[in-house]
Amino acid sequence: MDGIVIILKPPGMTSSNVVFDARKIYGEKHAGHLGTLDPAAAGVLPVCLGRATKLFDILVDKDKEYIFECVFGTQTDTQDAYGAVIARDDRHISTDELEQVLPEFIGGQMQTASIYSALKVDGKKMYDLARAGETFEPKVREICVHELELIEQTADNRFLLRALCSRGTYVRSLCESIAERLGTIAYVSVLLRTRSGPFVSARAYTIAELDEAKAAGTLASTLMSCEEAMVFLPELRLPADRMVPTKNGLETHVRGLEDGLVRAYAEDVFLGIGEIRQERFRLTIHLY
Repeated sequence: MDGIVIILKPPGMTSSNVVFDARKIYGEKHAGHLGTLDPAAAGVLPVCLGRATKLFDILVDKDKEYIFECVFGTQTDTQDAYGAVIARDDRHISTDELEQVLPEFIGGQMQTASIYSALKVDGKKMYDLARAGETFEPKVREICVHELELIEQTADNRFLLRALCSRGTYVRSLCESIAERLGTIAYVSVLLRTRSGPFVSARAYTIAELDEAKAAGTLASTLMSCEEAMVFLPELRLPADRMVPTKNGLETHVRGLEDGLVRAYAEDVFLGIGEIRQERFRLTIHLY
């Protein structure tokens, strides 16, 4: 059971619980998710199993796509629908007003993460500390919003938006920043992650569907192979006589190729992920 399963996490469930369920369903000790989804959020949560856990550092850094509803005129202490209302504003936002300010949030920027995020402080999740009433310094980090668009107005002062952004972007904080720019307040009522790197919602399974696949004996078909998950990397075809040396950790001279990560093959066998540096290739992640 080596590969990645794309799980559709429901709201109210922690990412850690999703991994626990996946480990139990697949009978695999080695498992880990590729980027935490806050308990209130739903959507794509890829879970690496077996040898696929070796790909974590490469896959976790990929861009994410979210669909979310921004509700203006109300502020909650958690920036979402699960929190207590702490402020209200009578201002009504129009579609034109919103569309005019959205371009200002595209590009690199510094963002203060919500204290109700899953970031950790001294090994403890911030949302656990916040709910316990503890005080701590909010974390600020650099993010990048590649795309931000209005999908539709769902009701008075309620708008559905789509964001394509870098790892570490907090949509709830983005929503509050947009509201601040418009001179009002807001919270996120619905948050759905539709894509995480190469993993999309169209290929996601619920926990119930995975249980059904296990009972039907078709569980293996729910996994994306390590090779498919890394298809965004260029491929390198090695001569047949370099298979054994490559497996043994020896370098191979390759001419005219740029430095960087590649998918490595020999005799049409997928060996894993390697790195080219100054025309020297070495296999760094063994997946054969």
